[in-house]
Amino acid sequence: MSSNKKYWKSVEELENSSIVEALRNNEFVEEIPTDEFLGNADALSTSGTSRRDFLKYVGFSTAAVTLAACEGPVHKSIPYVLQPEQIIPGVADYYATTVFDGFDFANLLVKTREGRPIKIENNTIAGAKFAANARIHASILGLYDSTRLKEPKVDGKDSTWSAVDLKIKSSLADAKAKGGQVVLLTNTLASPSTEKLIAEFIAKNPTAKHVVYDAVSSSEALDAFESVYGQRALVDYDFSKASLIVSVGADFLGDWQGGGYDAGYAQGRIPQNGKMSRHFQFESNMTLSGAAADKRVPMTVAAQKQALVQIYNIVVGASIPVALEENFKTEVVKAAQQLKAAGSKGVLVSGIEDKNAQLLVLAINQVLASEAFNTAGARQIRKGSNVAVAQLIKDLNAGSVHTLIMSGVNPVYTLADSASFVSGLKKVKTSVAFSLKEDETASIVSIAAPAPHYLESWGDLELTSGTYSLTQPTIRPIFNTKQFQDVLLSVNGTAGTFYDYLKTNSGAYTAGASWNKVLHDGVAVLGASALTGGAIDAATAANAVARSKSAGDFELVLYTKTGLGDGQHANNPWLQEFPDPITRVSWDNYVTVSNADAKKLGLSNEIVANGGLNGSYATITVDGVKLENVPVIVQPGQAVGTLGLALGYGRKAALKEEMQVGLNAYALYKGFNNVQSVSIAKAGGVHEFACVQGQKTLMGRGDIIKETTLEIFNTKDAEHWNEKPMVSLDHQEVEATTVDLWESFDRTTGHHFNLSIDLNACTGCGACVIACHAENNVPVVGKAEVRRSRDMHWLRIDRYYSSESTFEGDNERKEGIAGLSSSLSTFNEMEKAGDNPQVAFQPVMCQHCNHAPCETVCPVAATSHGREGQNHMAYNRCVGTRYCANNCPYKVRRFNWFLYNKNSEFDYHMNDDLGRMVLNPDVNVRSRGVMEKCSMCIQMTQATKLKAKNEGRPVRDGEFQTACSSACSSGAMIFGDVNDKESKVAKLAADERSYHLLEHVGTKPNVVYHVKVRNT
Repeated sequence: MSSNKKYWKSVEELENSSIVEALRNNEFVEEIPTDEFLGNADALSTSGTSRRDFLKYVGFSTAAVTLAACEGPVHKSIPYVLQPEQIIPGVADYYATTVFDGFDFANLLVKTREGRPIKIENNTIAGAKFAANARIHASILGLYDSTRLKEPKVDGKDSTWSAVDLKIKSSLADAKAKGGQVVLLTNTLASPSTEKLIAEFIAKNPTAKHVVYDAVSSSEALDAFESVYGQRALVDYDFSKASLIVSVGADFLGDWQGGGYDAGYAQGRIPQNGKMSRHFQFESNMTLSGAAADKRVPMTVAAQKQALVQIYNIVVGASIPVALEENFKTEVVKAAQQLKAAGSKGVLVSGIEDKNAQLLVLAINQVLASEAFNTAGARQIRKGSNVAVAQLIKDLNAGSVHTLIMSGVNPVYTLADSASFVSGLKKVKTSVAFSLKEDETASIVSIAAPAPHYLESWGDLELTSGTYSLTQPTIRPIFNTKQFQDVLLSVNGTAGTFYDYLKTNSGAYTAGASWNKVLHDGVAVLGASALTGGAIDAATAANAVARSKSAGDFELVLYTKTGLGDGQHANNPWLQEFPDPITRVSWDNYVTVSNADAKKLGLSNEIVANGGLNGSYATITVDGVKLENVPVIVQPGQAVGTLGLALGYGRKAALKEEMQVGLNAYALYKGFNNVQSVSIAKAGGVHEFACVQGQKTLMGRGDIIKETTLEIFNTKDAEHWNEKPMVSLDHQEVEATTVDLWESFDRTTGHHFNLSIDLNACTGCGACVIACHAENNVPVVGKAEVRRSRDMHWLRIDRYYSSESTFEGDNERKEGIAGLSSSLSTFNEMEKAGDNPQVAFQPVMCQHCNHAPCETVCPVAATSHGREGQNHMAYNRCVGTRYCANNCPYKVRRFNWFLYNKNSEFDYHMNDDLGRMVLNPDVNVRSRGVMEKCSMCIQMTQATKLKAKNEGRPVRDGEFQTACSSACSSGAMIFGDVNDKESKVAKLAADERSYHLLEHVGTKPNVVYHVKVRNT
């Protein structure tokens, strides 16, 4: 039979908290402010207000709102005096480009309207393998950031580029004359042309050197790979070729080694011909990878190191002593034995920041001859060296660095011992920082050089060996900016611009492909040979790892959040308001603790009357460095004895006040080690979180998440694991979907759109959420409003926990019940929050019901149904009664409490002219007092139909897209026309795994979900 295990969104919901019950019955939480027009209670009691007077007041206010909803500001269009041939007003242009900011990377198409870049899309051409994550989708907003550095500054005063050029040349000449050291400090560049240019710079300046610094270090893995393969790079794993995946502390669906692995991973996770990959995850923090795993074992990093040695012992037949608790050892041995049996179809990955541990990973994959272990196309996106950076800080403080030129780095913010860097920087004669913003570093150097956004820049990239990509500008520079490379060319005395240099040198990297073709496609695939590895002294490495000791009573595991990453995008309101996939908290970082440790320390979370989440504060100390008043999240699945804390928060410089949130965890990133020995103590006070997890609940209904095991999926009929809800009709049990309250019109002609969502492929990455923001002009409301349950996301990704750590565990306990007393006690225990729950992600947007409950209750027909299956909103008709939201069983409608556009109370991108340049002119910017929701991107489907009509052809399968489906790199979301029976979406809708949310309600949605299958 199908799963009926208990799923819960928050601990409070699981424990049947009375506050959660109250919130379920209070759709809008905040009371309607009737006292504003009826006076206060005392005045009402003495004034004798009659029912007639009350209705008069209400009638007037409703009429006023109706009138206001029908009026709007007038904006006059100004035509081109001389229209560019390439631009057709109202028609989007797309440009292929590739982005790499030192942390994130992707092959992109940039959508522009009348010369304005407004949206990031994925480049799907052959060879463009890296899709945009949530941060890259949001990065377009950084182009229109009004706090960007607009002019070069010398000694804190506005200056000119000629003055900057002169000052740098003078400093370099002085350094050469005195034998002073010149240092170029950059992030990883991955650009063959830029690296060639730097080599030419060093040749002209013999005392110069290039130091590569990655804020979030992968240096240990790079050192291990370099020692074996002779190249400073990382393995580019292909998880689509693995039938068994074992991860020891590697969040490969998150930011581990740059991320971008979710598409390959998802290919193996969708059941095909009765098979799917199996995934074991050993980790401390609850991560996206742990959430997706079939078997997740929470353990400290010290235990993970022992587990890695145990896996090595079993795979290669060694006998190095390990110290593992028996319950851990059982799971590790099981994973290792299956890994060995899988052979070339198995793969091991690890995120442990230890060179010896990484050498073991390389050795194990070599023994397995893993097909997923790809050295032919090694990743070039991390090159940083911890040793080189440490030496630079010593040189700075010794006074031996004469000139320091920085690009793409912010060490004053990201270095743990930034005070040493600052003190050394004061001894440098000339310091230059190329930066988008006057950040923590750029604000204290002698020359602050404004760098262009990547959408204003030229460049080339070699993200993986054997590929070559171009970065091209999609808009003229908005401010007086100049690329780091252009300044180097000037300093080198090379004529021309970096564009000229790039075009001249590109022939050496394109293997015969023309410049125009590579520029058009965005990427060229040249091919690369597999690297021949040297000998690995794995036994010595294994002994060293086995001897490693625990970090102490508590281990602090530092990580990067899906939203902010390494902190470059701290001023991006889309990312600040993006709820973390696991905790569902926005506008904050926090320390995560296990339930057991929280009870010992007296730490807690609580949902309060308005639906907001409150939490304790704690003080955490690492090697004498103390962070005070750190908010606490009690996280199910956190390993006992460990704490989690996200990097990338706590920035202040060049940020709007609203974005100055969280605490700087880089201060605890000692020695570039993401695991630190830490002490923690409860602090006074209560922190108010902006957490959406307890909001918009689907009211405890049990058929939201459907799941089964691979064994049952293969051996039982679909009726067993995908039960259809039944109702009684004429005293006969019939499927609920066959009973209608009213007749439906014929939908077989024309298009009829469906969106398919596969719960097996969804990793919760959130790229779809940000893409929806960008395409549909979704406003940012800020922390206070999110806390009041007023976030405006048209698409949310619900995260559910199960009541047991394994699927079988639920059924075994349930089947073992004997008698009433046993039943009561067992079910009561099953409702307790698990220490290691299973997790499921479920994207939820307007379901575009063919029998939509919202449409029947709207008094002004503002919401209606289209023949193509989309639920429409006529914003000018809406008077904000909110009846539709009350009647929606999916809680997907959003009410505009305020005017978020051009409103100083909401000082985000919509509050200034520059920020509004990102707005999509095809989508209306909604005003106060109306309902809004997912439109299934009707503007995109209309544009697709018009394009096909102009070209005199039918729409091809795959052409129809929504913002979320085009952003989904894992293939979890597929959109299309179900009336095209050969389309992918039609076949998915007819698949035996397909079901609809709350099918028994009879709403007949056009969004189809697929039963989650676990390979346990």
